[in-house]
Amino acid sequence: MELSSRQKEILRLVETHEPIIAEQLAELLGVSKPTIRFDLSLLVTLGYLDAKPKVGYFIGKGRNGQSESVQKLLSTEVQHVQSVPVVVREVTSLYDAVVTLFLEDVGSLIVTDEFNYLSGVVSRKDLLKTLLGNTQATSIPVSMIMTRFPNVVTVSPEDTILDAARKMVNNKVDTLPVVEPVDVTSKDSGDYRLHVVGRVTKTTMTKVLLDLASPDPQ
Repeated sequence: MELSSRQKEILRLVETHEPIIAEQLAELLGVSKPTIRFDLSLLVTLGYLDAKPKVGYFIGKGRNGQSESVQKLLSTEVQHVQSVPVVVREVTSLYDAVVTLFLEDVGSLIVTDEFNYLSGVVSRKDLLKTLLGNTQATSIPVSMIMTRFPNVVTVSPEDTILDAARKMVNNKVDTLPVVEPVDVTSKDSGDYRLHVVGRVTKTTMTKVLLDLASPDPQ
């Protein structure tokens, strides 16, 4: 797995300052601690870093030192960690979408048509950009501002959680709809539909990695 530029910078900083706690790393990177929690968990799980409570992070012994965790990370499928999708219909108003977003405490909503086929995804950022300073926009449907299928990044239940994490990082998204194709034979022609069966989020991935990794040093 190729590390991101931030993950490489974390390794450089740890090598220079080890042992170092998460708060110090975040300060050196100019970000908040929650922003790098996923990166730290992944680096520990893959063996690039080791972590001791009350001490901090330091350079690990490599992948071999975490072989069991790495094997689990490579083999665990999305279907074993996915959660129930938070879905709204294409005709849902932006007002109702905002209410759903906050009631469900999520960062993005999956949009489907009347047959529960994937239509798109609308994020908190999409909603804020549209509604700030434009109170008249609350009644327009989410279909007007959503990212439309097939431009939505998705995963299948059989994909590994590592595949899902890579898609999130590479595409800079916080939610992936878990989907199953309705008609595989027509996929090459572009005339196919995806049935929404779940979702995975950055929170999902962080929880998985924290379960695999060592306790987070304070």
